[in-house]
Formats: sequence, C-alpha cells, structure tokens
Amino acid sequence: MRVARPLTAERLVIASHNAGKVAEFRALLEPLGIEALSGAALGLDEPEETGGSFRANAEIKARAAAAGSAFPALADDSGLVVPALEGAPGIRSARWAGPEKDFRRAIKRVEDALRERGCAPEGAPASFVAALSLCWPDGHCESFEGRVDGRLTFPPRGEKGFGYDPIFIPEGSTITFGEMSPENKHAISHRARAFERMIAAGFAGSKAGGP
Repeated sequence: MRVARPLTAERLVIASHNAGKVAEFRALLEPLGIEALSGAALGLDEPEETGGSFRANAEIKARAAAAGSAFPALADDSGLVVPALEGAPGIRSARWAGPEKDFRRAIKRVEDALRERGCAPEGAPASFVAALSLCWPDGHCESFEGRVDGRLTFPPRGEKGFGYDPIFIPEGSTITFGEMSPENKHAISHRARAFERMIAAGFAGSKAGGP
C-alpha cells in the first residue's frame, strides 16, 4: 500500500509530551533530514484519548497537534498487550501509571494482575504494539502499525528505556528493552517497525516545498 500523500515538509511536530518517545522519533527522523518539534515545547495540550484502538488514539493526538501547530504532526499510541490479561493494559497502558505517570506502579499492577489470575508473571507472553499516525492541518491522516512479541520478566531490569521497558524481553533477546542501548532498541522497537512500514509506503517524499 502506498501513502496517499507523502510528507514533503522539512519539519513536523511529535505529538507527545513523553521525552522518551520524542527522542526515539528524532532518532528515526534524523536520517531523513526532517526536523522534529516537540508538542510539549510548542505548548500544545494533550487531547483526551477517547478512541477504542491504538490507531484511533494516535489519530486523535496527531490531528490535534497538526491543527494546533499548523505543521504536519506525527503521533503514536502504543502499549503493552498481555494475552493472559485479555490484552490489558493495552490502550490504557499509560493510564495504569496514574496521573503522576508512575510506571513503577503500573509494572507492579501488571505483576499483581497476573498473580491474581493464577498466572506466573515471569515469562508471561506479551507484546508491545504501536500505531503511528501522520496528520496534516487540513485533517488528512496516514496510519501504520508495528508489533514486537516477547515475554515479561520480574523484577524490572534496566533504566535505559521508559514505561514498561524494564519488564519486556523481545523475542531473540535475553535482555529487556530497559537494558538495551537506545540504538539497539530503536532498531527493533514496535515504533521502529511501524515507522519502517511508513517509509516502505513512500511516507518521505521530496523535501522541496510544503506538505
């Protein structure tokens, strides 16, 4: 599938106030010569995520940032999906951390929920899923999804990532995302896989001219 409208702008807004996500996107966009502006730095509000899927929530955030900045905006909605918890925390992954965004609390909640269901937390199958949406100020959007399968480990290991990274070991690895260098994680992350699909679909067109 080809994108209906390749990006031709030299700047876009990352519709996130999460510094870790912004850093990942900047690393992905830098080779393309695209300057990434942070939604937080521009003072953009974060809209309420009322969608029923990762893709729907990514579009809500990207549309709001594009309309508020007059630049194309890229947003992701991502989360940890645990089959033994019927897909939770899923699209509520950030909400499990509470308003203070305490992911130590969220990680403990995952562990406790597995134990309550009689499941061994160590080695429980899990996936990270990401949906990326690129939206323009006129409301046009393009969306793609990426996924990394793996397993959980407790207690948390590593402090190089963010969110649930310290308890997630991707397939083919023996270390968590939280123990990986940013470069190694960026090469295989769910966001990177969604981004690769955008690139393969012709997301990055000529940078001459506007969007």
